[in-house]
Amino acid sequence: MIPFLHRLDAARHVLIAGIGGGFDVYSGVPLAEYLRQRGCSVVFANLSFATLQHSGGERVETNTWLVDAHSTELPYFPEKWLVEWLLRNSWEAPVYAFAKTGVEPLRLAYDALLERHPVDLVVLIDGGTDSLIFGDEPGLGTVVEDAVSVIAAWRAAGDRTLLAALGFGIDHFHGVSHHAFLENAALVTRTGGNLGQISLVHGTPPADALLDLVDYANQRQTKHRSIVCNSVASAIRGEFGDMQSTDRTRGAELFINPLMAQYWTFSAAKVVAQMKFAAALAQTTTFGEASSIIEEHRETVQVRPRRTLPL
Repeated sequence: MIPFLHRLDAARHVLIAGIGGGFDVYSGVPLAEYLRQRGCSVVFANLSFATLQHSGGERVETNTWLVDAHSTELPYFPEKWLVEWLLRNSWEAPVYAFAKTGVEPLRLAYDALLERHPVDLVVLIDGGTDSLIFGDEPGLGTVVEDAVSVIAAWRAAGDRTLLAALGFGIDHFHGVSHHAFLENAALVTRTGGNLGQISLVHGTPPADALLDLVDYANQRQTKHRSIVCNSVASAIRGEFGDMQSTDRTRGAELFINPLMAQYWTFSAAKVVAQMKFAAALAQTTTFGEASSIIEEHRETVQVRPRRTLPL
C-alpha cells in the first residue's frame, strides 16, 4: 500500500488546498474524485491571484472568501470556474480562496477553515514541483507562494498535513532544476517523508475529471490558460515532446511526458524541516516580507550547480 493512499483511505473529511496560486487547486481534483468515490467529504481552497475584495463572496475571515455561483464575474477567477464545474457535475463541495499574505495571516485562514469544517486531513496541492525547494537550488521557480502555504498549513494542521505535487518537468519553463528536485526528494525520503508516487491514468474517473475541468476552464477563459494544467492534461492523454496547448508557452520548447501525470507525495512536516528559512518565514505577515526572507537566505548559502539529468 502506498502510504499516501493509506492516509486518504483513512480520512472522512479532507481539505484539498492549492498552494502556489492560480490553478493549483485544479491539480487536486483527481484526488477529490478518488475521495468522493469512497464517500469522503471534500472542501476545496486555493491561494488566489484573483482580486478577492471584488469577488462579492462571503468573507469568512480577513484573508478568506467563500466562492460560489453568485460570486462576481472577474476577468481571472479560477476558483469560480471550479465552482461552476462542480455544479455542472452535481458535486456539492465548498470552495474557498485565500489572499496572498505572509505565513501568519495564512495560518489564521487555515485555522478558520479547520474550525468551520470537521477536517481530519489536509492535502496541499502543488501544480508543478517547486514546493520541494529548500533555498540553495540553482532555480527557485515561484517558491514563495508554495513555501508560505506549506508552512502556514503545517502550523495550522500539524501532522494532518500532506503535500502532493503534480507535473514533474513543467517547472523547467520557470527555471527549476529537476536534478535538484530529485535530490531534494531523495533527502526527504531518507527522513521518512516520501509517501509515494501515483500516476493518473487516462480513462479512469480521477484523470478524466481533471481533463474535463481543464477543458471547461479553457472555454471559460481563453487568454490565460493554465500552463501546468494543460501540460498535465496533455501528458494524461499520452502526448509527448514539444506539444503546445497554450499561447503562453509560445517560443519555449516543452517536454510533455508521462512523468508529468504523476503525483509526488510527502509529509508536509518533513518538507518544512528541510526549509532552513522556515522559522523566519513563519513570522511574516506580508507576501513581500516572505519574498525578502527567502532572497536574504539565498545570499547566505552556496547555490548548487545546475546539473542535467544523466538519462
